This record gives sequence, structure tokens and C-alpha cells, in this order.
Amino acid sequence: MSDDVWLVVGLGNPGPTYAGHRHNVGYLVTDVLAERMGSPFRAHKSGRADVVEGRLAPPGTPGPRVVLARARGYMNESGGPVKALGTFYKVPPERIIAIHDELDIAFNTQRIKLGGGDNGHNGLRSMRGSLGTGDFYRVRVGIGRPPGRQDVADFVLSNYSTAEKKDLPFQVMDAADAVESLMTEGLEKTQQRFNS
Repeated sequence: MSDDVWLVVGLGNPGPTYAGHRHNVGYLVTDVLAERMGSPFRAHKSGRADVVEGRLAPPGTPGPRVVLARARGYMNESGGPVKALGTFYKVPPERIIAIHDELDIAFNTQRIKLGGGDNGHNGLRSMRGSLGTGDFYRVRVGIGRPPGRQDVADFVLSNYSTAEKKDLPFQVMDAADAVESLMTEGLEKTQQRFNS
């Protein structure tokens, strides 16, 4: 694939046990994007990820070429599969978008940025380690901090509350829109629109 391709990675943990967890919001966003592309996820020949290849645009418009990806291993091992896909599709880090949960942002808000640290997020840490840089885009989907004294790990690996579940589809759609905007409008315009 040529240099106009984007690699969009939803961070999460595989399998039904984790499906509804806050830590898996990256998977939920890539589900929406795959639906918009009109294709299901399929196993990549590397065996380490599931992918959807195609264009992300309204019908009849030449949208950007995209590889949506989800690693088949756990969150803290995301980096290896992401690096392998980047190499396979010849996508440099500055054309990679990671979609992930973010504790330091309130639920139902998001922030889009380029680069930065991993802020204790194991998926980002793994990606930084494998790619050798943190200079990739992040769509940071807010999950908020745990209530009271609840352990952070228990919180991220738990299901959304009943109240949150009502708003979650809208948050996920917004994050998917932000990914599309990032690829077509660029960082600055996307931040102005989505960094609420």
C-alpha cells in the first residue's frame, strides 16, 4: 500500500469476557468504523491481528485508504502486532491512530492529540516500545476516574454503569467521527471540533 494509507488501531482485550469493559472502548469505535466501511474484521495473515481494509468515506467520494486493526493479544502486548502491521502496509508512525480509553478525561468527552507519553496506559506503552516512538495520533475516549476508592485496574476492567450505557453509543459515534476527521481535516480542525 502507498503512503496515503492510515492504520487505525482500536486498543482493547480480545474475547467476550472483556467485550463490555471500559478498557475496550477502542474496539467499540473500530466496530463502528468497520460498519461504515461495510466490511467485517478478518484475520490478518500475520495471525496477530484482525483487520478491515478499504476506504472510509461516504459512498461516491474518494476517502482515505484505511486499515482498521485490533490486536489478537492482550492490551499490554498491542505494540508487536501494531508494528508488524505498520511494516506490512508500509505505514509510518505519523499515519497511525490509536483509539483508547482515558482515565483523566471525563466520560462522554474525548481529546485528540499527536504524540505524548503513555500516562500509565499499557496499550500505549506497548505501542511506544515496539514502534520506538510515541509520535502517533491518539483518540483518547474519556472514561473518567473510578468512584471512591475503587482500584484503577478493577475500574477499567469493569463494565460501564447503566447510566453510562445509555450515552455510550453517542460517545463511540463521536470518537469514530473524530477518527474520520483526523484523516480528512487534519489535527487542528479535529481538535477544534472534538476536544470539547
